[in-house]
Amino acid sequence: MTAQAQHHAFARSDRSPLGVWWWTMDRWLLGVVAILIGLGVLMSFAASPAAAARMNIGDPFHFAVRQCIFAAIGSVILISASLLDARGVRRASFFIYGAAIAIMIALPFLGHNAKGATRWVELGGFSLQPSEFMKPALIVLVAWMFAEGQKGQGVPGVTIAFLLYFTAVGLLLIQPDVGQTVLITVAFGAAFWMAGVPLSWVMGLGAVALAGLCSTYFLFPHVHARVEKFLSPDSADTHQVDRAAEAIAAGGFFGRGPGEGVMKRHVPDLHTDFIYSVAAEEYGLIFSLLLISLFAILVIRGLYKALKLNDPFQQVAAAGLFVMVGEQVFINVAVNLNLIPTKGMTLPFISYGGSSMLAMCLTLGMALALTRRRPGVYTQG
Repeated sequence: MTAQAQHHAFARSDRSPLGVWWWTMDRWLLGVVAILIGLGVLMSFAASPAAAARMNIGDPFHFAVRQCIFAAIGSVILISASLLDARGVRRASFFIYGAAIAIMIALPFLGHNAKGATRWVELGGFSLQPSEFMKPALIVLVAWMFAEGQKGQGVPGVTIAFLLYFTAVGLLLIQPDVGQTVLITVAFGAAFWMAGVPLSWVMGLGAVALAGLCSTYFLFPHVHARVEKFLSPDSADTHQVDRAAEAIAAGGFFGRGPGEGVMKRHVPDLHTDFIYSVAAEEYGLIFSLLLISLFAILVIRGLYKALKLNDPFQQVAAAGLFVMVGEQVFINVAVNLNLIPTKGMTLPFISYGGSSMLAMCLTLGMALALTRRRPGVYTQG
């Protein structure tokens, strides 16, 4: 080893766990995630004073400080998860799914109700949303079951995968959380299709999912109200969406400037679901497009890396995780632009929230672990 290599923290000859991790990691994906986490912290400082004022919290940077703590813990989770091998990702997902499902079963009895839904459990001043952690674990487990079922060794992989999925959906609808149900259904469908099942099966699943989505309009009053509000805005209270649209329009190309946003004082969920409108007002259209481009790079490059994998489990699991991230970004931005009915869906890494930040770091950590370069894992070309 040369003197230069000895002084390099991650020389190519470094065989330590961190050294191997650095040289097998897709550093483009890692860099994009790091930038997004940094932008999330930046946006929390922009949104925190107005959010704190609306909630009568004395410290104007209450939410910003907490987001910094969440980002630091999330970064540790991200790196720790990305150090795992495929077996480690499966084992971690098994325990995470089991723990999340157990907490979700207990939510009707121990959960914290907010805005008509019981999705959180209070743990020492921190509100934990178990469904956020259940999502990536579910995708990994169903990918594992699909892969085992393809081996033809008597393992009822497809049956177990559907059982895991329906268990999650049932508990989500009890809360109720239709948005998360749609999210995992699309990701599950993508994994189902990637696993190589007949197209007729995929189309059948899609038809059932569409019928189920339509039925929520009649079964859940809040879904009915949101759809009616979206379809007939003149006859309903659209204050939140209108203020978000005004904030986006007021930003122009280059924005009002950091901290100069006005409309954020009138958007109730500005620091969570509508953080995109705050970014658009203060930093403008150019920044908004840059933010969307970063997510596009993350998802497209992630899917490209996943499709080059020749291990069925790793390919399906990684692709499913990246699809889920992209879908969540789409839903959040579409709501902010009033393209779809409102839904409480956070913008990954950018919206304020401990469960969202930590779970998204876990999701991308697993995806980075599955797409690391390993001998015999990638296809040629």
